[in-house]
Amino acid sequence: LVVFTQGCQFRCLYCANPDTWDLHGGKSIHIEEIVSRAIKEKPYFGEEGGVTISGGEPTLHRKALIPLFKALHKEGINTALDSNGRYFNEEVKELLEETDYLLLDVKHMNESVHYKLTAASNKNVLALAEYREKTQKTMWIRYVLVPGWTSNPKEIHQLGIHFSDYRSIEKIEIQPYHLLGVHKWKALGLAYPLKNVLTPTPEMIEETKSILEKYFKNVVVN
Repeated sequence: LVVFTQGCQFRCLYCANPDTWDLHGGKSIHIEEIVSRAIKEKPYFGEEGGVTISGGEPTLHRKALIPLFKALHKEGINTALDSNGRYFNEEVKELLEETDYLLLDVKHMNESVHYKLTAASNKNVLALAEYREKTQKTMWIRYVLVPGWTSNPKEIHQLGIHFSDYRSIEKIEIQPYHLLGVHKWKALGLAYPLKNVLTPTPEMIEETKSILEKYFKNVVVN
């Protein structure tokens, strides 16, 4: 079960869900409603399935997510947090303690390029990853492969080198850039910044996977 939250302070040039940027969009939902729905769907989860909170950036709602995750755990339901790592404070640490799987988006290792891509620094992202490693709780790293932006082999090697000693990382997910969210930019009256960028070729995807496999045992393409 995936719940998408509203609000995000990243402004990723390739964002597929710009409709989630506005913190006041969407609709309110009570914790009890999510838990009740998760209990009903639990038979379909299998041994490892559960509830994933995505967005937007879910840590904007960290105060509400802490009791939600605790309630899910009482029902024997796993929890996952799909985060860009923008926020990292004591409340986020408390939320991470209740998070079985952290799905962390690492947009770029170079802070300057990261800022151009997202309009924000990557310092908190890397600090959050380091904290997760210290707690030795499961983490997945997600990397969006955008031709001309995140496809440089040297920079992909930097990602691998930085995280190569992490034991909390269960897998690396390569997410090839796509155009599925472009219509949302148009609907919102926004100019799409990467209109001239093509999707990555199979060769580019395979090269990226091959590089990351030098550092990690489990690399998958989504």
